[in-house]
Amino acid sequence: MSVTEYEQQLVALREDLLRYARMQLRNSAWAEDAVSETMLAALAKPQAFQGRSQLKTWLIGILKHKIIDILRQRRREVVLDSGSEDDGFDPLEHMAFKADGHFAQRPSDWGNPEQDLGSRQFMMVLDACTEKLPPAQARLFLMREWLELSSDEICKELELTPTNLYVQLHRARLRLRECLELNWFAAR
Repeated sequence: MSVTEYEQQLVALREDLLRYARMQLRNSAWAEDAVSETMLAALAKPQAFQGRSQLKTWLIGILKHKIIDILRQRRREVVLDSGSEDDGFDPLEHMAFKADGHFAQRPSDWGNPEQDLGSRQFMMVLDACTEKLPPAQARLFLMREWLELSSDEICKELELTPTNLYVQLHRARLRLRECLELNWFAAR
């Protein structure tokens, strides 16, 4: 691949990287910084991309590290309490359970979720569902599941107790499940 071709591919992927960074950071300025730093790193050492993966995959790997760096640098600026009236919402309160603790109504059949992960439409619905999460839950969920930070790292970075982290992650997953069942699985 020529240098010009490489640079053109970087430019073409910029918008995808920016969307990913915005979803992770929920701050446009920080997202711009992370993507700019990623692009600079990729342009400074094009030989580092050895073609063992797709260029987009390689760039997202760099971007993940840039996002983690920004979260660490600006952790005091990150707002974990949105102050919204929805913050006390507990999805469990709206689900019906039998006396034995099982769901009164079984969850929707999700078919083959691994196959859906490859679908661009599914990713758009998942992104929209993630955007609907309260900011604190979204940030924790994305740090844990997408940035693949350990629970210990998240607790240390955000000064949370493990119990608080697990409760927030549980609530986020329940909300995402409900949103996906309504907007993806029920719609098929």
